[in-house]
Amino acid sequence: MVELVARKISGEGGILILLDSDDDCPVQLGPELRGRALKARGDLPIAVVLAKCEFEAWFLAVAESLRGKSGLRNDLQPPNSPEEIGDAKGWLNQQMERGQRYRETLDQPGLTAQFDLDEARNAASFDKCYRDIIYLLDESRKASDLNKLKE
Repeated sequence: MVELVARKISGEGGILILLDSDDDCPVQLGPELRGRALKARGDLPIAVVLAKCEFEAWFLAVAESLRGKSGLRNDLQPPNSPEEIGDAKGWLNQQMERGQRYRETLDQPGLTAQFDLDEARNAASFDKCYRDIIYLLDESRKASDLNKLKE
């Protein structure tokens, strides 16, 4: 997959690999996956982010900013330790207005577009994602500047 993405971006830019960690420890699995990705394409900046348990844990961390959106209740409150909840999708289902349910493929993009980025940084795995995106943007800018100097 890393090689496929590298070809699609024509060797320019960087690659962000974002996965749910599920039952794996992100601190252990993340560096292992990044090492494998760099072995495949060490010529590109690569970042690996593992959302602790599930991507949806980030929605739990920013629950207040998602009140009333995509069927979520207007009085939504974040749970304690949102990244420790192993079934964040189930938690979201329980927080939906009557007759509605969380649908990952339909609701995830909209909720992601609406959540508060600063608030989300309170979730450790999202904060790593944020920092890794900044890293990839910086590396891309450096490469672009270097290419301009060569021209």
